Amino acid sequence: MDSERLPIAGLLALATAGFITILTEALPAGLLPQMSAGLAVPESLVGQLVTVYAIGSLVAAIPLTAATRGWRRRPLLLTAIGGFALVNTLTAFSTHYALTLGARFFAGVFAGLLWALLAGYASRMAPDHLRGRAIAIAMVGTPLALSLGVPAGTFLGAAVGWRYTFKLMSILTLILIGWVLWKVPDFPGQGTDKRLPLSKVFAIPGVKAVLFVTLAFVLAHNVLYTYIAPFLVPAGLAGDIDVILFVFGVAALVGIWLIGTLIDRWLRELVLGSTLLFVLGSIAMGVWGNVPGVLQAGVALWGLAFGGAATLFQTASANAAGEAADVAQSMIVTAWNLAIAGGGLLGGVLLETLGVASFPWALVVLLLATLMVAWRAERHGFPPVPRP
Repeated sequence: MDSERLPIAGLLALATAGFITILTEALPAGLLPQMSAGLAVPESLVGQLVTVYAIGSLVAAIPLTAATRGWRRRPLLLTAIGGFALVNTLTAFSTHYALTLGARFFAGVFAGLLWALLAGYASRMAPDHLRGRAIAIAMVGTPLALSLGVPAGTFLGAAVGWRYTFKLMSILTLILIGWVLWKVPDFPGQGTDKRLPLSKVFAIPGVKAVLFVTLAFVLAHNVLYTYIAPFLVPAGLAGDIDVILFVFGVAALVGIWLIGTLIDRWLRELVLGSTLLFVLGSIAMGVWGNVPGVLQAGVALWGLAFGGAATLFQTASANAAGEAADVAQSMIVTAWNLAIAGGGLLGGVLLETLGVASFPWALVVLLLATLMVAWRAERHGFPPVPRP
């Protein structure tokens, strides 16, 4: 490998794996009525297909990653990707809700393993001074899936049927397996003498700070993202949720492009800046949230801040953990899924007790705590990058 160039084709294969993972996770939410009719169950039960996916990732990421540390990396990556071909095929052909629910749980298990692998894999494929940019490319599948893939999948499912959408996902996954075999190099697993116990990985300086920042930042995001529909009502934008999410998605794509360009030299500053942008957007939405233009600007700031978050936090985790990066990444996956579940829970409580006007201020509290921990983690976790 050229020491001054990135293996773009291989990194884009990893990004495609992330794209398929996010699409697999989110599609039932977009195809709720069709899947409800097809499986002959209420829409509320179809919604649990998303919940059980998150539970699969939550319970499996750490133990499965720890148990497979000795495996060679490409066979393990192919196992996770192949798992998606299997579970999406089962979902496409299943006529029983219980079987579909089981397939979705194991989809979450494979997702937990895959997310734990991606950042460490990308960093090993790149020269040292371009590792952050490599991780940014590998992570680009997430905002692309949310901003383009899910709407396209929802449209396709409505046009030709939800089962064909999942069949297409399986076909894409099989193509991806060939792509990985062609362009993604293999790496050895960790030797027995280098495998730190989970407790020692958690105790590595900087790991706890990165985990807290991930949990608090993503929790703030999910409070608002989960309940964006009721939040738009006071501004009279409830009918424009697709436009608002498009604004968020485009801003997120810009964010991940900026992060990918700057991360190898400015990681600490980008974490602090992204958090501050999110704070400013939240304050704007809290003070002038009933003004449509200000609300859209606040959503744009939120998307810009969130777009590169996964890249920032996974890069910081990989840097802090060193050779234990994959296990540390599995902890990031767990924190991320806890934040998804916690966002739904906290947002629901706030909605029922204080109303949607409380959302921005809850975000400000979470994000100020994030900012403080990131600021204090100057030695470990989010250190400044040495520059000539």
